[in-house]
Amino acid sequence: MQITDSGTLSRGQPGTSRAILTFPTIISLDSGIFLATYRTGTTKDADDETVEFVRSTDGGRTWSEPWKPFGNPTLDGLHGSLRVCYLTELSPGHLLGATMWIDRTTWPGGGLFNEETEGCLPMQVLLADSNDGGESWSPWRLVPMPEEIGPPSLTAPVLQLADGSLALSIETNKHYEDASPWMQKVVFMHRHDYQASSSSPGPAGKLAVDPGWAEPVVAGEDRGGRIFNWDLRCGVAPDGRVATFSWTYDTETARYLNIHRRISTDSGRTWTDAEDLGFADQAARPAMLADGRVLLPYVDRFGSRSIRARLAPAIDAPFDPASEVVIYSQEQDPGDQTDSTSELLSEMSLWTFGLPYAETLADGTVLVVYYAGSDEAMDIHWTRIDPGLV
Repeated sequence: MQITDSGTLSRGQPGTSRAILTFPTIISLDSGIFLATYRTGTTKDADDETVEFVRSTDGGRTWSEPWKPFGNPTLDGLHGSLRVCYLTELSPGHLLGATMWIDRTTWPGGGLFNEETEGCLPMQVLLADSNDGGESWSPWRLVPMPEEIGPPSLTAPVLQLADGSLALSIETNKHYEDASPWMQKVVFMHRHDYQASSSSPGPAGKLAVDPGWAEPVVAGEDRGGRIFNWDLRCGVAPDGRVATFSWTYDTETARYLNIHRRISTDSGRTWTDAEDLGFADQAARPAMLADGRVLLPYVDRFGSRSIRARLAPAIDAPFDPASEVVIYSQEQDPGDQTDSTSELLSEMSLWTFGLPYAETLADGTVLVVYYAGSDEAMDIHWTRIDPGLV
């Protein structure tokens, strides 16, 4: 496995509302066009954050000027921001966009994460359709969430599963002022009858509700509450099996553990026990290759302080350390880890690289996008990886 090319997709502009670019995603459309999305903002957690798009028509070598296809929607009179936008191509030219909306009105000036209670600002998952490859979009629709979910975190694009269903990967959170113990888990929500016609607008001043999503199915949980399964990244293999990779955190020791993998053979309704993959710590969205191999980028935040990638010969096989390539490396001293969950999460605003996201391309190579930079400006970068022959 080797890196064959790299470059910059979009640059942050210091001192502006697009100084900090994070949460990149990339999709290779049936048309051959690459479409990338990322979050912009004055800081890493800003009221003015929103989502930009760029496209490439030459295989990712050059990228268009950015544009903003969405205004930040108002929900029930509340102003909010958009944190990420994941894209899924359901059929040629028909894209389903999924975003995470954050309420910036109810707790004015409050950060996304409440350090005192470990709760989060109110959030919602919204969906929209495009039938022209991302040029234009339907109005946003609200995905209703059971009360047990709390403010939902969206951790992956909408998955197309072997049984014909779609699935959302949702992480639970506590409400902003909830000081009770955090019993974190991640769930899948399925839908079998999705149609673009569900994108009709809602009543005046309100978003339409996107009905039909089934009750949540647990995809990762420690019922004792000690181990958190954060940022679940998901991939569907050619044989239909689903793999998830969790950023695993031990609340008792206030330390990240190695990446853990779970596999489902029934489209995400039941799962194997979590498997320690032997390397740390934050997994990316994996690239699922046509021959069944899996390329997994990951962030080693507290060890080598770098972004790396490894290759496994199958969805349930070990990732070979000898296959590893370094995508990005930061030279500065990583410092000491913090002693509590709240301190650790609040320090995330100081981190200046991460969130790799991989996409398998038609020629068998993989494009990985990620953010990196400084406290003043963070850019979106891309790296092309050739996984080699079997």
